[in-house]
Order: sequence, then structure tokens, then C-alpha cells
Amino acid sequence: MRVLVTGHRGYLGSVLTGVLRHARHEVIGLDCDWYAGCDFGRVREEVPCFDTDLRDVESVDLLSFDAVIHLASLPDDGAGTLDPELTEQINFEATMRLVACCKQAKISRFLFASSCAVYGRGGNDLLDEQSLVEPMTQYASAKLRCEREIARLADSGFAPVFLRNATLYGVSPRIRLDIVVNDFVGAAVTTGRIAVKTAGQAWRPLLHVEDAARACAAILRAPDKVVHNQVFNVVQNDENHRVIEVADAVAELVPHCTRTTTSNVFDDRSYRVDGSKLAHTFPKFRFRWTLQRGIRQLYHAMLGAGLTPGDWRSDRYRRLLRLQSLLERGPTDLELHKPSIHECSRPAEPIREPSSPRRAALALSSESA
Repeated sequence: MRVLVTGHRGYLGSVLTGVLRHARHEVIGLDCDWYAGCDFGRVREEVPCFDTDLRDVESVDLLSFDAVIHLASLPDDGAGTLDPELTEQINFEATMRLVACCKQAKISRFLFASSCAVYGRGGNDLLDEQSLVEPMTQYASAKLRCEREIARLADSGFAPVFLRNATLYGVSPRIRLDIVVNDFVGAAVTTGRIAVKTAGQAWRPLLHVEDAARACAAILRAPDKVVHNQVFNVVQNDENHRVIEVADAVAELVPHCTRTTTSNVFDDRSYRVDGSKLAHTFPKFRFRWTLQRGIRQLYHAMLGAGLTPGDWRSDRYRRLLRLQSLLERGPTDLELHKPSIHECSRPAEPIREPSSPRRAALALSSESA
């Protein structure tokens, strides 16, 4: 199968491309690489790609593809530090434009990377795909709106699938340290102290980035009749943890580490998520990672990479900080023009000259939840 992966150089994308290629798919990426130079550990294997803006893609560019996996988006921005209009343009409007191009190109399978963040203020009950949703950030709202609008376009020739990924963690060639497990391990390794900025009672479903990629690959190869227009919570039921439990697990597994909490601060965003539908639909699929295994992996990888306190705090591994740094360079940075669509190592046909300037911000990739 010939597959286009948007945001293929991101945290999840840089793992997913390897999983798909191992499964013998022909993988082409699309990413403007705003996080260039933010690699962690080994240099990832390059794949052929369009180094271009999604808003300039036309249906003719997609004619050779059998499926599209859409990961690219601006990250979750609960603090409201990014321009809301830019987030709307990229996370919602550009996604819907891509879907329209896919339908015109008669691409039957479209996998959309959504998020368990759509559940928002979910309380203590396990939430399945039919549960009430209450997104609390613009990022989560855009994901939910995309789900609903794309679902309306499903028909016999277009089979969208919606993957509500849990909060990711684990080692990736484009690791992030602004997500809870990775942040805690980074703090423990570099400073010996985990500072939980809340009372830590909020629930988070957790998902190793490799398991997220493997689940995506399993859904990609499933028959249309099994996944057509379906929503899947991508999580193991026993991998729902309170934030304080995550901090305690890290403190236990990383030597000479302590943790503190801010007992009078509570996080309204809290949700436990039920992954039973995925398990029942794909009984042969098995998650390989647990929180404890993932913490050990992160610990050894960070030690091996020589991660420093400066690295942990810097914008190298923190998406919003990197975007803020780009914005501070001038108002035109997020409108960077690219001269043409080009391939990294071999042609990603069809290749055409662009009909409009490149707006590179669209290829930003973030898979937070």
C-alpha cells in the first residue's frame, strides 16, 4: 500500500514511518520540519517526502496514494500562547481541505490522529467512544470538530477512521519533553527532582509511542467494513493513571530522585478512557509497553544521550517553546515560503510546481493528548 503520512517528522510520525515500512508499505511523508535540529539519539531513517505546506496540496498530488494518515497539527496550547486563528487554520481548516482533496483523488482510507483530550472533564468513570465529550482547549475542540465533519463525508468510497490516542510517552527520534511521562523522567534524570505542579489527582490514559504506531498500522490494514467511519480509543484499560502515580513510578525507578506536589492546585482536565472497542475489534493486537517499561526505556535513553538540565528545559524538545522562539524572530516566520515540492531520497510522484506560496507552519506535528 502506498501511504502518505503528514507530520512524518514529528514525535509519533518519526516512529510510525519505520513501523509502516517494516510492514512493507511504501511510505511518503509530508512535513515542513519546523523542529529541524531537534533530533534525539540516533538519526532517524529518512523517507521520501514532500517538504511543503499542506494548504498547497491539490487532489492531483494524491492520485498515486492508497491511504493518508494525518498527524500534522499545532500542539495542545492550554495556556493560549499561540495565535488562535493560526491554530484554527492549521488544525481544522487545513485538515478539512486535505479530506476534500482525498475524496477528489478517490483515496479510500483516511486515518485521522485525534486525541483522548476530547473527553476533557471526564471524572472517574471509564469513558468509551460513545461517552460525553467535553474538550477544554482549542486543540481538543478542533480534533472533535474534525471528527464530526469528516464523519459526515464518509461514503462507500471513502472510509475515514478516527484514532483517539491517549497521552503519548516513550523514546522517539523526535522526542518531546513537554508531555507528562517524558517530562517527569527528564526532570528526574537531569535534576533529581520531580515537581508536580498540581495535586496530581487528575487521570491520564497513557500510550507508548511505539504502541500508537503499531495500532495505527493494524487499523490501516484492516478491511473497510471493519473500521469504516469508526472511532477508536487507542489505550489499554489498565494504563490509566493519576498524575501523582506517574510521578511516584518515576521516582521509584530513577535512582536518587524525589518528588513534590502543589497540594492546593487541581487540574480540571481529567479523564479515564476505555480501550475495549479496539481490543474487541482487533483481538490479535497486543500492546507491548507498560508505564514501568517505558520509564526504564526513557531513563536509559536519556542517560545514554547525556541529557542535561539545559536540554530538558530548552525549546529543543518542547513544542510550544520552539514555536514561540520562531514567532519571536519576526511576524513572517510562520509564513515561510518554500520554493517547490521536492523529494528527500526518491520521487514521491506525482510532483508538480506549486501554484501558491508555501506556508510552512502547516507541517508542524504534535501528538499530545
